[in-house]
Amino acid sequence: MKHNVSMIKYKSIFLSDIHLGSKGCQAKSLYNFLKKHECENLFLVGDIIDCWRLKSKLYWPQEHVDVIRNILSMSKNGTKVKYITGNHDDLLRLYQPLNLGNIELIEEYEYVSVKGKKLLIIHGDQFDIVTRYGRHLSILGDKIYTVLLSLNKILNYFRARLGYGHWSLSKYLKDKAKQLVNKASDYEESLVKECKSRGFDGIVCGHIHKAEIKLIDGIDYFNTGDWVESVTALVEDHNGQFKLIDWAAIENQEIKLLRAS
Repeated sequence: MKHNVSMIKYKSIFLSDIHLGSKGCQAKSLYNFLKKHECENLFLVGDIIDCWRLKSKLYWPQEHVDVIRNILSMSKNGTKVKYITGNHDDLLRLYQPLNLGNIELIEEYEYVSVKGKKLLIIHGDQFDIVTRYGRHLSILGDKIYTVLLSLNKILNYFRARLGYGHWSLSKYLKDKAKQLVNKASDYEESLVKECKSRGFDGIVCGHIHKAEIKLIDGIDYFNTGDWVESVTALVEDHNGQFKLIDWAAIENQEIKLLRAS
């Protein structure tokens, strides 16, 4: 691997939810980040290429090309790249597992940290009930909603005869259903439960665009954040310490220093 003394070196860098191919992608910031950091392992933790957006409209500016070229260059120079697929790049799941030199396309990866902890690396959409079953739930929900509207008419006919005002059974049940789904789809709780059942010490994920490091019920929870809003990366140094890098804040500080000078 080529070394540049000006670069910051890490054992592993974890990135997710880049959404290349969408206008919201902060590709220029990511390019600058990659040019200043070096690692032995680069984990792309899902939603790297936004196939959903590309299906509806082709959007692929030079900044997005530069990011891909940079990742390929890192791979060529010895960095092991693990591309873990997500829901927005689920089209690539048709081709996994796939090895292309130092680049591996997979759905999940078992990673052993410097300190010997076994971590599950996965995008996380598999544990989001709304994402996983949303399409089917929408179709079923629409049919149930139609039936409930008919029941509303009957119910309110008798309520009116008894002197009561209008009341929506469909709205009441829909609100209750939303509460139930939100509780059942508690993202972090589902991931922690999966880790425990499979004997992992922790998890590295993305999906919800919320960068975070915390301990949940004895399980190390690492969420990399995203490169649309938060512009964050998770890194592990050679001493086994994990931390989040708020790259947006760093770039903003650099701009302020330049203006001040």
